[in-house]
Amino acid sequence: MTTVHDGKPGAVTTTASRPRPRRAHPLLVFLAKRLTITAGLLLGVTVVTFALVNVVPGDPVTANLSDQALNDPATVAAFREKWGLDQPLWAQYFQYLGNLLTGDLGISQQTGRSVLDDLVRYVPATMELAIPTMVLALLIGTGIGMLAAVRNGRFTDQLVRVGALLGLSTPPFWLSLVVLYVFFYKLGLAPSGGRLSTAFSPPPTVTGMYTVDAALAGQWDVAWDAAQHLVLPVLVLTSLTVALLVRFVRSAMLEVLQQDYIRAAYAKGLPARVVLRRHLLRAGLVPVVTVSGLAFASLLSGTVLVESIFGWPGLGQYAYRSATALDLPSILGVSLFVALVYTLVNLTVDLLYGLIDPRIRLS
Repeated sequence: MTTVHDGKPGAVTTTASRPRPRRAHPLLVFLAKRLTITAGLLLGVTVVTFALVNVVPGDPVTANLSDQALNDPATVAAFREKWGLDQPLWAQYFQYLGNLLTGDLGISQQTGRSVLDDLVRYVPATMELAIPTMVLALLIGTGIGMLAAVRNGRFTDQLVRVGALLGLSTPPFWLSLVVLYVFFYKLGLAPSGGRLSTAFSPPPTVTGMYTVDAALAGQWDVAWDAAQHLVLPVLVLTSLTVALLVRFVRSAMLEVLQQDYIRAAYAKGLPARVVLRRHLLRAGLVPVVTVSGLAFASLLSGTVLVESIFGWPGLGQYAYRSATALDLPSILGVSLFVALVYTLVNLTVDLLYGLIDPRIRLS
């Protein structure tokens, strides 16, 4: 209600005010935009992947059938008909797209199972490597990077920089072989590979991660054996990830240390631990969170070489076998999963920006 005076004494005119339209919450608008972009991105991934697989030299029939079966025209024709390879490419793509809208990722040519079932089987194995690797890498990398930044130009800083450079330059397969040779063959401190010893059976499936499932089932001997099998691949992946994080943490913290408010905090006599924890760490976390998110997405996407050397049945091995067999449904399923992982990780990182620095707004 609005009150208006028309200039005459005692005369008052009232008019009803229009209700203001309610605006959607900025977070909801942001999420709607990102979901739309994600849908377009996934559609683009299917187009590009489908085109690349069909452009690459090779025939799925040759990659999946034996020499004896290839000499039988009826077997070859039945294989092409079963997997829809006798149809035009555009018909194959739109058939796949229609199935995808119903949640059907197709049947894997190499395993004979649903691609969705394969992903449910292999992704938890990769997550069991990625989660402890990322937790350890964040703790170690952030601590060492801050130490190098605080001691900029000193011997400690030079040592950290050399170590990070060596870590980034080390091939993953070489480091995996060295670790396996030293800790398994020479010292006998860890198992050679796989997820469990042959003396144990997998625990009842809840999460797909053996250590967690065994603990939930109360099978502590199985959980301990699964944890021992995690040690070597996690050690390799953590070493490589720490080398990446240290460089970014050091650069981010050095930039913050040059700010005036950090000098003022030291000038006021605040203890170094207070300045580092309350001012330096929080201000330098934004670029660190970005790099950490990309590193975690890379781990979730599968580490082919490390998984192959340690015999770890994760997403990396599944993707490698799918590519060598030209298994189109599996390749498309893995590509969609990887694209979805990167999209969700980037969304999470964007949301964390607002928690770390309130000045950052969603757009």
